[in-house]
Amino acid sequence: MTIDDVLRLGWEEWVALPGLGLPALKVKVDTGAKTSALHAFDIETFGPANRPKVRFAVHPVPGRTDITIPCSATIKDRRDVTSSNGETEQRFVIETDLKIGQVKAPIEITLTDRTSMAYRMLLGRQAIQPDWLISPADSFCQPELSYDVYHSSMVKQAAPKRSLRIAVLSRETNYSTGRLVAEGEERGHTIELIDTTRCYMAINTLAPEIHYDGTRLPRYDAVIPRIGASITSYGTAVLRQFETLNTYCVNGSAGITASRDKLHAHQLLARHRIGMPRTAFASSPKDTGNLIGLVGTAPLIVKLLESTQGKGVVLAETKKAAQSVIDAFRGLKANFLVQDFVKEAAGEDIRCLVVDGRVVAAMKRVAAGDDFRSNLHQGGSATAVRISREERDTALRAAKVFGLGMAGVDLLRSVDGPKVLEVNSSPGFEGVEKATGKNIAAHLFDAIEKKVRPTPARKRKSK
Repeated sequence: MTIDDVLRLGWEEWVALPGLGLPALKVKVDTGAKTSALHAFDIETFGPANRPKVRFAVHPVPGRTDITIPCSATIKDRRDVTSSNGETEQRFVIETDLKIGQVKAPIEITLTDRTSMAYRMLLGRQAIQPDWLISPADSFCQPELSYDVYHSSMVKQAAPKRSLRIAVLSRETNYSTGRLVAEGEERGHTIELIDTTRCYMAINTLAPEIHYDGTRLPRYDAVIPRIGASITSYGTAVLRQFETLNTYCVNGSAGITASRDKLHAHQLLARHRIGMPRTAFASSPKDTGNLIGLVGTAPLIVKLLESTQGKGVVLAETKKAAQSVIDAFRGLKANFLVQDFVKEAAGEDIRCLVVDGRVVAAMKRVAAGDDFRSNLHQGGSATAVRISREERDTALRAAKVFGLGMAGVDLLRSVDGPKVLEVNSSPGFEGVEKATGKNIAAHLFDAIEKKVRPTPARKRKSK
């Protein structure tokens, strides 16, 4: 090896930590310090006890708190570190690659708040390889980088897929929640199932909080709501609290609320000129005849506003039968819709699974026997289906109307084109995954990772 082949370092250098999404850092090279140290704040542990991780944020540019890079890493150790002023602090230790010029080497780094320090990172002697040469009188012996990278798209392109902490709001463990946990953990994320009804909230201006079983919930990178119809009101209230905390929610509270109210949902679809069966609604029992006339002739569908999984949906084959069903629902003081029965659908409908503005899977559901309801919960069967461009467009528009990042859009094929039956804000995965062979959970995590990957968080500078 010649002198030209030796990596020579001055007392200050430019380095990169690509594994943490930090493409440029100015560091102080200090052989008097044993351990390297990186500036970090909002340090928080997460993940299982046998594989603990730490997430933290970094201000990579000294004096610029408006540029923040979120990072995460596996915890290698936790040890006491004594600083130059004699103070001892217990720090998390992580391992990541250090890149200087064209050389890359794994190093250990401790995490500590270096806000008051001129350098965001200190390079200790443990990180310095035996064949590296230190020139304490020189500066920047290696190629200089620039903080300008944090103002460009280069950071986003080079950002690693950091481990995320994700909450799934669900009261039950079923196929869908099991798939979310399995897929998320396979990607290195930490997935926590949160029973929505066991959450309670501190609502105030300065520090809104969500508590769970006596403990304040931590910060989550994302929330996947799987809120049952029976707790829509409280579930969306909890979700609004997460929104107040600026947590990314796959489906927003407003969209879930609107989709669960079938009257409101149909009004929104109509406002955006999205095809649906002719629908009518009235409150007074004197309007029964006119109500039926608005929809058309029998057979008709009478549907409770809060029906789910095909329950509370009745086919009235004659006008007299329709009047009897309507009178019975009114006697129960139940709210309901009357809809035209699309005969040509012949007990079949199409479920389109929309994730992040794309139809990622579609299946055809066929009713069992003489039942007109094709819901799988009512014994229907499902097979993969190829949908038309018009059906795809209708499904995407319907999901967009409610602002849903994930939705199951149910369509009927009619002579007038596709008609939306329902937009489900908490669609199950089992039927569509088994029918189509598609990994719905993977598509959802792809969308989440794209939304919350570590890009510079910019704030308006104070004047």
